[in-house]
Amino acid sequence: MKKFSKYLVAFTMAAFLTLPVLTMAQSNIVVNEAFGFNPVNNGLNGTLGETDPRKMVGSIINVALGFMGVIAVIIILIGGFKWMTAGGNEDKVAEAKKMLGYGVIGMVIVLAAWGVATFVVNSIYQATVIG
Repeated sequence: MKKFSKYLVAFTMAAFLTLPVLTMAQSNIVVNEAFGFNPVNNGLNGTLGETDPRKMVGSIINVALGFMGVIAVIIILIGGFKWMTAGGNEDKVAEAKKMLGYGVIGMVIVLAAWGVATFVVNSIYQATVIG
């Protein structure tokens, strides 16, 4: 059973990582532009210097918290799957309940961190805007 859950996690992560790229490939969106990366032409055109560092930090925080939210959802799904396949075994049900609780706590922490980070980054951005 543990081997099956490892394969399930690996398949889910692979699907989450490849699905956006496949969707963008079908809709003719350049992957670099979709993820906010600017190509550097000869390294001398200053494209890297045009991005505001405050916005870059905010984007990095959003991506990291989004990834952690996906992990929390996967934990919740695995806990639900374990509960559904427990077959009345109280030990497995208790383990599944613990996993569901941990997943929900993780999701609450991620949402709270996102709220705090958004507030702080927006406050810093508004306080340092020139003009």
